[in-house]
Amino acid sequence: MLGAIAGDIIGSVHEFRGTKSADFPLFVPESRFTDDSVLAIAVADCLMTGKNYLDAFHESWSTPTPATG
Repeated sequence: MLGAIAGDIIGSVHEFRGTKSADFPLFVPESRFTDDSVLAIAVADCLMTGKNYLDAFHESWSTPTPATG
């Protein structure tokens, strides 16, 4: 889970840019979590608690997350 979220944050600044090099800093000031992290956390919550997926996704999206992708 931590790896998925870290990868999402690290990749957030490279998404849609077509970065081909592996020589880049992992975390920069512009790095942000995206909807991928939000939904991964919602799925994990469902798996651990037995919560309904639809309810969990609606709860995850009902909280504003400004400046995220």
